[in-house]
Amino acid sequence: MHVPDGFLDAPTSAATAAVAAAGVALALRGARRELDERTAPLAGLSAAFVFAVQMVNFPVGAGTSGHLMGGVLAAVLVGPWTAALCLTVVLVVQALLFADGGLTAIGTNVTLLGLVAIGVGWGAFRLLAAVLPTTRGGVLAAAGVGAFLSVPVAALAFTGLFALGGVADVALGTVAAAMGGVHALIGLGEAAITVVVLGAVLAVRPDLVHGARALRRATLLAGRPPSVPAGAR
Repeated sequence: MHVPDGFLDAPTSAATAAVAAAGVALALRGARRELDERTAPLAGLSAAFVFAVQMVNFPVGAGTSGHLMGGVLAAVLVGPWTAALCLTVVLVVQALLFADGGLTAIGTNVTLLGLVAIGVGWGAFRLLAAVLPTTRGGVLAAAGVGAFLSVPVAALAFTGLFALGGVADVALGTVAAAMGGVHALIGLGEAAITVVVLGAVLAVRPDLVHGARALRRATLLAGRPPSVPAGAR
């Protein structure tokens, strides 16, 4: 979702901007542990993909829109801290160049899409990956569920912010119903795209997937080297 200018009052927007700034500062430190010379290009590709899918918007009501987020896909590919930075860059570029999301709402959008959605989705992925079989199917199932959950939870978080500081002339119940219903459906699409894209990457370069480290270890313990194209060795 892209929250426009004037949808939340100044104190709420300022508070989310502070949360976003703190989150980005932590992400800058955490990304250093996730990126290296092999995975840095994948982070750029992830940001470009997220930018593209987020440009397809579905009107929700009262000036807000729904769209695929891509945060969990990016988190599984390159790590949650790097994914938060990717989403932040995408949201800032969209607001500055395409007027997609308000300038005063950048902090709100980063908090919702870059922190809440990724945090919830990555947490669900890690929990499920710990209990599901350490297989390609297990990784994809965990990523799909995490991606699905990230969308409605971020929408509900926005509803909570609107309850605290919403200034648009829309009833809270109407906002909650619109955000929850539409984003539950969007979550299904989010899960499907996450599984398809992640499955394609796992099929050719599983060594690059941050969330598949346990799968790589299991493969090595089984005596089967991970699939790496000959030109990448």
